[in-house]
Amino acid sequence: MTKEYKIETPKEKQNRHKAMEAITILEKLKNDFKEPPKAMDYFYNLYEDLYCKHKPLHTDKVKVGTMCIQVPSEIIHALGAQPIRLCNGFYTDDETGSDLLPSKACPLVKATVGAFASDNFTDKPDVVVSPTTCDQKAKSGAIIEEFGYSIMDMEFPRTKESDESREYWRRSVRKFTKELSIDLNKKLSRKKLKESILTVGHAQHLYHQIAALRKNQHSPILGVDMFLVTNAFFFDKIENWIKGATALLKELEERVENGVDAARKISPRVVYTGSPPIFPNLKIPLLIEESDAIIVADETCSSNRMFNDMVSVDEWFLYDMVDGIADRYLKGCTCPIFTKNEDRKRRLIDLVREYKADGVVYQSFAGCQVYEMEQRSILEAMEREGIPIIYLESDYSPSHLGQLTTRIEAFIESLKNRKRKAK
Repeated sequence: MTKEYKIETPKEKQNRHKAMEAITILEKLKNDFKEPPKAMDYFYNLYEDLYCKHKPLHTDKVKVGTMCIQVPSEIIHALGAQPIRLCNGFYTDDETGSDLLPSKACPLVKATVGAFASDNFTDKPDVVVSPTTCDQKAKSGAIIEEFGYSIMDMEFPRTKESDESREYWRRSVRKFTKELSIDLNKKLSRKKLKESILTVGHAQHLYHQIAALRKNQHSPILGVDMFLVTNAFFFDKIENWIKGATALLKELEERVENGVDAARKISPRVVYTGSPPIFPNLKIPLLIEESDAIIVADETCSSNRMFNDMVSVDEWFLYDMVDGIADRYLKGCTCPIFTKNEDRKRRLIDLVREYKADGVVYQSFAGCQVYEMEQRSILEAMEREGIPIIYLESDYSPSHLGQLTTRIEAFIESLKNRKRKAK
């Protein structure tokens, strides 16, 4: 009897490769460290459902794909749609995108374009919003449009200190609100926008409560798990994310009370900054914590920066709320795309002090010009404060792990020696 073999389609093959990438990381997180919090199961299962079983999460809503955290999710939620961050961490999609973009392009951008090129989405976006923050993302919007997607641009200022830039961004957010409302055929109501602001604010508050627990001498959760939690905010239903984060907060509070430490007493405490760790590309955070350090805080657009400042509203009128949302996204942003970035330096120094960190890991994707260009000024600022820092450049490739491991282990060992001498 002849056995029949099914020939995979290109999309099925890509899905299988992506599932392998996802499950490899999830198995590491679940099995290679101390016992993770039981509440992390919600997040592990979420990623497995989305990337391994390809279960869509949002069949009942219009999906608004966002290319950056500067797109106001409060407005999208208020219009009854679901925001989905399109920043991509899959090497499989990076390889696909490499055929369309220069070899020196940022792997995150290549992976994002690669997902569109292969039309490989579990939850396919109905409209794509691209703010003019990152130059490579802005230019890739034209390529994505060629694949038949509707692109909505948001003009973002390159300075944030002036009144002119503040008004410029406010006008851009007002325009975005009007255009999205027309596109979705939904009228933005005062009641819905207020509810959305409060809901997103509640999620931010939960994040800050969890983050505060990491200031303890015994941090109750690993940095890689926290990146998984915050990355889930990219695409999860906000109500479900809040339930998952609430359960996690309760368990972490119990862990702190019982003196449970996710690492060892001697493990150096690290602040992570630079290009965003996005699932499943958690290569550098994993190497850090596998080398016996623990990430206690970060300054990245895939985690801490998403939850920084909440919307401040003087009057709960519709246009006042829209302007308040605009201010929240501009004032709290510490992205290196700004011409001057003293806020980011101050933020990093504050994080080191608040979380009693022993050093900083600054990682940049190869081809991410703004982070590559900024690293010298950040290194100088940390050195002036006597804060040890290491700069790492990487991409999505699984190669070069040996060299990165050697450098990270040496840095972690130097932090341990520094701690011993300080006693």
